[in-house]
Amino acid sequence: MLSPEELKRYDRQIRIRGFGEEGQRRLGGAKVAVVGLGGLGCPVSLYLTAAGVGYLRLIDKDRVGLQDLNRQILYRQEDVGELKAELAARRLRELNPHVEVEPVATELNERNAVSLLGDVDLVVDCLDNWTTRFVVNDACVSMGKPFIHAGIRGFYGQVTTVMPGEGPCLRCIIKTTPPEEGIIPVLGATAAAIASLEAMEAIKLITGLGEPLVGRLLLFNGLEMRFEEVIIKRDSKCPVCGRLR
Repeated sequence: MLSPEELKRYDRQIRIRGFGEEGQRRLGGAKVAVVGLGGLGCPVSLYLTAAGVGYLRLIDKDRVGLQDLNRQILYRQEDVGELKAELAARRLRELNPHVEVEPVATELNERNAVSLLGDVDLVVDCLDNWTTRFVVNDACVSMGKPFIHAGIRGFYGQVTTVMPGEGPCLRCIIKTTPPEEGIIPVLGATAAAIASLEAMEAIKLITGLGEPLVGRLLLFNGLEMRFEEVIIKRDSKCPVCGRLR
């Protein structure tokens, strides 16, 4: 049962056709992990918190740097040197006290991925490196857990949703792990645009509304202000998800 305060707080989205109080209750009962609290993770976390997702687990080992402030909108000049996870959790609790926020200031890796992600309903990839993305992909596929992937560079971005057994996983799309870049150039507005799409995908999956980006890779070109959609198929020989039926 939603409280009078919650009904007022979420009034605009409850009014959306098909959303209603039931959609809001589903959001309130959901557990979401956000992996990475940088340019993507900050707005994703903000919008999921504002929407009323009941529980957020924020996973990031890093501390705030001055070079982060052009796009990581949860942090301020005076926050340089602070742990991102702890700081983000504090800011999000201030935004919405109805949301339980758990900061995890550690690096997600092959050893801890299942334990960190095993009890959530879905995972949002807000990472800046391919190695950890594939660790998340592998763990989510092994547990049958939905996984929303995104990546950004400069004015460009991409988004897709992995539903294990229903569509391709990240390894079906990208066969070989790309080389890592030391410093990725990115515009803050690009991060905000792609993060908003990730948050929308997460809300759709939780509420059951709309059609998720399963089997589709959405590409964004901010310089030309164009979206393109690439249809992607499951690879029956994929070493990660090929065995699923």
